[in-house]
Amino acid sequence: MTEILDTAVVGAGPYGLSVAAHAKARGSRTRVFGTPMRAWAEHMPVGMKLKSEPWASHLSDPRGRYTLKAYCQVNGLPYAHGLPTPIQTFADYGRWFRQQTAPDLHETDVLRVDREGPVFGLELADGSSVRARSVVLAVGFLPFPRIPEALAGLEAPQVLHSSAVNEVSGFGGKRVAVVGAGQSAVETAALLDQAGAEVTLVARAGTLKWNDLPGDLAAGWWQRLRYPDTGLGPGWYNKVLADMPILFRRLSGERRVKIVANTLGPAGSWWLRERFEKSFDAEHLRTGTRIASARPEGDRVLLELSDGRELEADHVVAATGYEVDVRKLTVLGDGLRGRVRGLRGSYGPPDLGAGFDTSVPGLSIVGLAAAATFGPSMRFVFGSAFASRTVAARLPH
Repeated sequence: MTEILDTAVVGAGPYGLSVAAHAKARGSRTRVFGTPMRAWAEHMPVGMKLKSEPWASHLSDPRGRYTLKAYCQVNGLPYAHGLPTPIQTFADYGRWFRQQTAPDLHETDVLRVDREGPVFGLELADGSSVRARSVVLAVGFLPFPRIPEALAGLEAPQVLHSSAVNEVSGFGGKRVAVVGAGQSAVETAALLDQAGAEVTLVARAGTLKWNDLPGDLAAGWWQRLRYPDTGLGPGWYNKVLADMPILFRRLSGERRVKIVANTLGPAGSWWLRERFEKSFDAEHLRTGTRIASARPEGDRVLLELSDGRELEADHVVAATGYEVDVRKLTVLGDGLRGRVRGLRGSYGPPDLGAGFDTSVPGLSIVGLAAAATFGPSMRFVFGSAFASRTVAARLPH
C-alpha cells in the first residue's frame, strides 16, 4: 500500500524548507519535493546579490539554529549589516539548511497534484507517486513571470524573462535590451555589461530610483522606538507591514493588492549605483519610455519605443516582475485548480484564510502567492518565519 504522508510540500526553496522544518518539529510526517534552492541557483543571473540585509534573510526553523549567520560562521564567510550576500552563498546556505532539517527530501519535480477522494495524489517526474492528507504549495516566483504585452508574441531566446537568465557569459558580444527599472533590471543589465554584451536599459520610469546606504542598526531602545528596523526596511510603516500580517489580511482584497503593488517599488540597491552609472550613458539608458511594439527581424528583434526611436537587439530581457494568478498554478490538475478561489473569483491572487489555506480543504499556499493576503513581507525570505509557523500549526500530524 502506498504511504500516505501527513503533508507534501511542493517546492524546496526558502518557504518550502521552512514549512517542513516547523511541521517536522511538531511530529508531522512531512516531505519536501523539489530541487533545493533551484530557483535561486538556476533562475537568477550568476553574480547577483541579495537585496535584503543578511539578518533579514534567514530561513526559519523552530529553534532558530540554522540561520544565514550560523552558516557563514561555520564556513568562515563574511556576514554583516550592509554587506550584500551573493546569491550563490544564499543558495548554498539553503542547501545546508535542508541537510539539517529535511534530509528525507525527495529531489524530483512534482508534475501534477490532484484530489483522490479524501487525500491528494502527487505525480512525480521520476515516475513515482505519493499520497498526502494535505499539500503546501511553495512554488515561489517561477510560475508567475510577467511579460509586457508588446513582447508577448515573441518567443525565447529572442525574448526572455529575467528568471530565465542564469549564465550571463553566453551573452558576450550580443546586443541586449533589458526592460525594467527595479533591482532585477539594473543588476541584470550590469552583469550582462560586465560579461561583454552591449546593453541598453529601457524603463518607463522617468528616472531610476536607488535605495539609500543603510545606516547603523538602532542601538538604544529609544532609537528603536522612534525608527525601528524591520525586514522590509526602517520605519513604523514598514514595521506594521512586517510584523502584523494577520491585521493586514483584514483589509479589503483590493486595498491589499494596491498596498503590495505600491510598497517597496522598483529601485536599485545602493551598492550597485556607482557601478551602473559608470557603464550606462544616455545612449544605453532609455528612461521615460516604453516598448510600443516589437517584431522579429531575422535572428534579432526590432523594438519600436514610445519616444519614436527604434532599438535592435539579439535578445530582450524582461525584468518586469511577476503577476500572481491562480490560473497559472498549472501544477494543480485542471479540476483542482478550478476550485482554488482567487481574489477576483476565478482569477487573481489566491484568496487565503488565516492559516494560508485555500478554498480547497487541505491545500495551502505560501510565498509570493500569499503576498496579496498577508502583505509585502511574503515577497521576501523574511516572510518565511511567519508563514512557516502559521502553516505548520494547522497541518495534520
